Amino acid sequence: MGFVLVHLLLIPSLFRYQLSITMRETEQSLAKDLHDNIRYLGRVLGEAIRNKEGQETFDTIENIRQTAVKFRRKNDQEAAFTLESTLKNLSPEQAVPIIRAFSHFKHLVNIAEDLYAHQRTRINEDKLGTGMLAHTVNQFKKPEVDYESVVKFFNEALVSPVLTAHPTEVQRKSILELQDALAHYLAERDTLISEKEIERNRLLIEGTICAIWQTRVVRLSKISVINEIENAISYYETTFLHAIPEILQDLERDINRIFSEEFDGLYQLPSFLHMGSWIGGDRDGNPFVNGETLAQAASLQSAAAFQFYLGEVESLRRELAVSTRLAQVTPEVQILAERSRNQSPHRIDEAYRLALNGIHDRLMITASLLSSTSDTSPITFEAKPYENAEAFLAEITMLIHSLMVNKGEYLVYPRLGKLAKAIETFGFHLATIDIRQSSDIHEAVITELLNKAGYHFDYTALDETEKVNILLAELQQPRLLFSPFHSYSELLHKEIGVLNKVREIRQLFGPRVVRQYIISHTETLSDLLELALLQKETGLLRGVWGSANIQLDLNIVPLFETIADLRNAPMIMSQWLNILGTKEVLHYQGDEQEIMLGYSDSNKDGGFLTSSWELYKAEVELLTLFKQANIKLRLFHGRGGAVGRGGGPTYDAIMAQPLGTVNGQIRLTEQGETIAFKYSDAKVGKQSLETLIAATLDASLFPQTGLSHQQERVFEGIMETLSDSAMTAYRSLIYETPGFEDYFFNTTPIAEIAELNIGSRPSARKTNRKIEDLRAIPWGFSWAQCRLLLPGWYGLGSAIHQYLYADENKTKAHTKQLKQMLKSLPLFKTLLANVDMVIAKTDLTVAKRYAQMLPDIALREAIFSRIEAEYALTVAALNLLLGSSERLSSNPILADSIKNRLPYLDPMNYLQVEMIQRYRAGDTDDKLKLAILLTINGIAAGLRNTG
Repeated sequence: MGFVLVHLLLIPSLFRYQLSITMRETEQSLAKDLHDNIRYLGRVLGEAIRNKEGQETFDTIENIRQTAVKFRRKNDQEAAFTLESTLKNLSPEQAVPIIRAFSHFKHLVNIAEDLYAHQRTRINEDKLGTGMLAHTVNQFKKPEVDYESVVKFFNEALVSPVLTAHPTEVQRKSILELQDALAHYLAERDTLISEKEIERNRLLIEGTICAIWQTRVVRLSKISVINEIENAISYYETTFLHAIPEILQDLERDINRIFSEEFDGLYQLPSFLHMGSWIGGDRDGNPFVNGETLAQAASLQSAAAFQFYLGEVESLRRELAVSTRLAQVTPEVQILAERSRNQSPHRIDEAYRLALNGIHDRLMITASLLSSTSDTSPITFEAKPYENAEAFLAEITMLIHSLMVNKGEYLVYPRLGKLAKAIETFGFHLATIDIRQSSDIHEAVITELLNKAGYHFDYTALDETEKVNILLAELQQPRLLFSPFHSYSELLHKEIGVLNKVREIRQLFGPRVVRQYIISHTETLSDLLELALLQKETGLLRGVWGSANIQLDLNIVPLFETIADLRNAPMIMSQWLNILGTKEVLHYQGDEQEIMLGYSDSNKDGGFLTSSWELYKAEVELLTLFKQANIKLRLFHGRGGAVGRGGGPTYDAIMAQPLGTVNGQIRLTEQGETIAFKYSDAKVGKQSLETLIAATLDASLFPQTGLSHQQERVFEGIMETLSDSAMTAYRSLIYETPGFEDYFFNTTPIAEIAELNIGSRPSARKTNRKIEDLRAIPWGFSWAQCRLLLPGWYGLGSAIHQYLYADENKTKAHTKQLKQMLKSLPLFKTLLANVDMVIAKTDLTVAKRYAQMLPDIALREAIFSRIEAEYALTVAALNLLLGSSERLSSNPILADSIKNRLPYLDPMNYLQVEMIQRYRAGDTDDKLKLAILLTINGIAAGLRNTG
């Protein structure tokens, strides 16, 4: 008996051991598949090139590839010399197919790697690893987590990815669609059985790669705002409209399963995951965005939502053929069925189908009234349009309820339940469009309104107290400043026109279509009050400021961007909370205040480490302030794709936020090429969204163990010291070194990036060469192109070196403290992990070639030597604290990916330098310009998170 019992006890252990072996074998098999897929796609691309361009061109490309691989993997200096001389002697006509070949190959590698990542996630899902939604949901089973706390969380939660049109997505939509198709065919290969299926798949892959090779990569003209809107909507059609309802359905089922014994009935998960957009509403620095683009964005978004709903209802009409001869329906559904204009005798017992006929008719009528659609055929029937999305949802809910009470619950999940979740999430508006404008524009409009209304003073010349008093006085007046009988500037008409258009589209599509108005460059309390007054002037504020019945339609969202702004944020928001009338406004808006924090400009202003620390401190102080005021704080994180703009793994970034600052509420921007990377594939997109939800849940319900008060104070002191040193080093180079602007504009492709037609917005706020006036995106993008990625690491090495070695008697103790901080402070851990990744992509040898484009030898050597020295300090700091001289030693898959990319990046970098030098010397050959633009595309593809 004892022998048998021992063996029974061993069975789970043996099973786990066998499972771990199987998992390892599966992962090894996937890794082999990855390499096989890369070789296969490369071979097909090679054949496409040989067939189209000829054997000679193919041989040249292959020779360059082999030489680059030999140089990079064996450090063969003779190969390096051969590579450089070969590339230097190419004409633009010869260079273009070579650049295209290397660029397309990197895109093919990305497709294979994305498939590999998705497959690894699937096989590891049952292991319930941290960062996966399944793992987080499993934590609900813990004794300390009860049903009430989970319900409370979801009732108050808001998770909102916000798509922006920032110009770092260098690929055309035509290419992206072909790549998506290729990704589908590649994933399909493992599911095929017959030789005929395999052959068809091969032909599809070959045809798609051939199409990619023969499709133009760069745009001939600058992309318009409408193009950006349409591009963004394509991600809803591919991913969001399907993935979000499925996630909500499955999460709802999980909660019901876990807490089935704790409540009666079924828990209905509220729709807490909502999409946002800046496209069509972000006017800061973009003269092409106005009231018309806002209206077009709302209409096009609505059309996409209606197209999805009509398709789903049409499918339900075919699928839901339940007969009343076999199952009962509720009286509500019977009434819907009787109202249908289509009373076919063949369907007389199919009440759900008849009801859906009527729903489809009402939906068609509503769509024709609200949205821009490509279907111009006239509607020949009459039906009552839905007043709002809630009315549509009510009828869909009637169908669900009828099925549930008549033993048809299994018919709800496949499509009907998903449709209900979609309506809750997307309404008739699809996504909330944020409005954004700079505070100085608001000030100019207020100044003009006051002057035309008869005030005899210069508003801009007033001090802050005087401005606040004037604004509050106007907010308490029932009359308006604006008069239709005055003539105003074009600027004023444009700004007032946008807000008037906001009022109109909110009446059409509901209040969720526009809810936030973001004020860029918020520096004073008057910046917030100016926006309140502009809302009053356009009917978006009703009632007298300070009264209990005031209604303010748009949430006033200050954006704090620079280091100085972040430091002033708590003071400004304290003033905001303490002036008469604010709490009444916030009460109308649900006792919530949203604040946006900018990662890009704070980095450009003070460097990577200081930006991270100042953001962290501002969050802590703001949280304390709003807790005392009993107002819920929601932070909106303006992150980019590049580490220098707040990029990096989403889960780690959210978990690194200060304790209590997430609390179920988070909005964050998804920008540039990261949108395609995360959401162009439906399966990958679903995983990305689940990771975002998991991070929000974990940071809110299961935060990492807090530090002791003493440890917290010690670590804060260390971070403050590091931040001061890092900022001094960074600003000394960027803003205090004579000639640095010349260095930057000469040694990076910043000027050529501006010609790439990758976004509707200009690359700089002003037409000069001052670093502070450059937009943060082309700033970071340019440093990535020349392989320095300087915004993602510069200053860290100096800071840590100074902290460790300023007093050698304290070096050992300080080293120990930093290692403790690395272990216990998520912010510091995430910061170093991101720098580790950026340094792995940095290449000083390549960057030195770009530096040679600066004619001033003394200047370039002086600046580049400082960059080299800082790089050495940063590498030394990483080696010491991470315990390895190998970059990304804790992430070998990413490390291998980066190493394998380098031989294919080198030729594009060398050609970019050569072609830029010719271009700047006066060569106006169109092929030369094309070659430069293609290298920008290819290098971005090779490095991925560069924007």
